Amino acid sequence: MLGRTRKVWDGWFGTRRTEGKAEGDTRSHNLFEAAAAYVSACADDDQEGIDEAAGWVSPEALSFGVNELACRAVVALARERGESPRDVARALLGLPAV
Repeated sequence: MLGRTRKVWDGWFGTRRTEGKAEGDTRSHNLFEAAAAYVSACADDDQEGIDEAAGWVSPEALSFGVNELACRAVVALARERGESPRDVARALLGLPAV
């Protein structure tokens, strides 16, 4: 069981893509850096930035990182506004209040 968990963990956190790296660039990006860069590029409508950030980690890791970023952002906004995370998430998506 622990072996399977470690394998999944390594898949999410240990997998790195090498495509898109500059010549001589040996720095590895973690999934949270990739998620932050990806979401920022999406917000700026920067296709080049989107493509670059997407190449830093596996698609699964990027998906996990974007999900984690979304959760943290909604919680932070909810605390700031004094509202529930559910209400904040619905408002951000333009959905009617429940």
